[in-house]
Amino acid sequence: MPNPWVGVVPYRLAPGRVQGWVHGAAAVPEPYLAALRRAGLEAVLLPPGGVEPDARLLASIQGLVLIGGGDVEPHRYGAPRHEKVYGEDPLRDELEIALVRGARARHLPLFAICRGAQVANVALGGTLHQHLPDLPGAGLHGDPVTGGGVSHEVRVAEGSRLFAATGRTTLACWSRHHQGLDRLGEGLVAVGWSPDGLVEAVESEDGWLLAVQWHPEETADRDPDQQALFDAFAARVRARAGG
Repeated sequence: MPNPWVGVVPYRLAPGRVQGWVHGAAAVPEPYLAALRRAGLEAVLLPPGGVEPDARLLASIQGLVLIGGGDVEPHRYGAPRHEKVYGEDPLRDELEIALVRGARARHLPLFAICRGAQVANVALGGTLHQHLPDLPGAGLHGDPVTGGGVSHEVRVAEGSRLFAATGRTTLACWSRHHQGLDRLGEGLVAVGWSPDGLVEAVESEDGWLLAVQWHPEETADRDPDQQALFDAFAARVRARAGG
């Protein structure tokens, strides 16, 4: 059976972001694609501004992946804009929020990473901490503006999909984010926490949705626990596709 197709929404790059390119571009960092390939999946890019999340589109893919990127516009979860918010992309927000809701309605497996976890939470009615350094006792979670990341442990809830995928109650995770999940969206439950108490992973009470705040793709080529997240997603995709 051919590898199932999963939709991936790429970054939108401004004109000149790629040296020598006059026009803008849509791109997905290679580590995401490599981790999906190792899991036996093929990525189909869904560029913001170029597709509509209608029934025909959602029927053409067997799963959905939301990847990292800039911040979600704060007005989408009813908050004023913090001065540290950066990299907003209204077209990408609009597409991804609609895709989350469409995927949930069609019971499509959904794997959301970093910004993707934040988008999924907002799409389901949740809110975000706009700047983690403002929180008392917040630990280090990296700096997405400079690209600096940090490694930290994540405590995993036994009995969760995250635990079933990895068999671990503690994971070593690589993070690069300045925002985090605050109030959880409808139907989401927390299943992973960093040492400072920040929710680092959520999953859905029904269907198959797993959202993690760290970047498993960055270490999945050498850490079986992180690749296991992509493998668990792929297993669910194949089961839904009948393969």
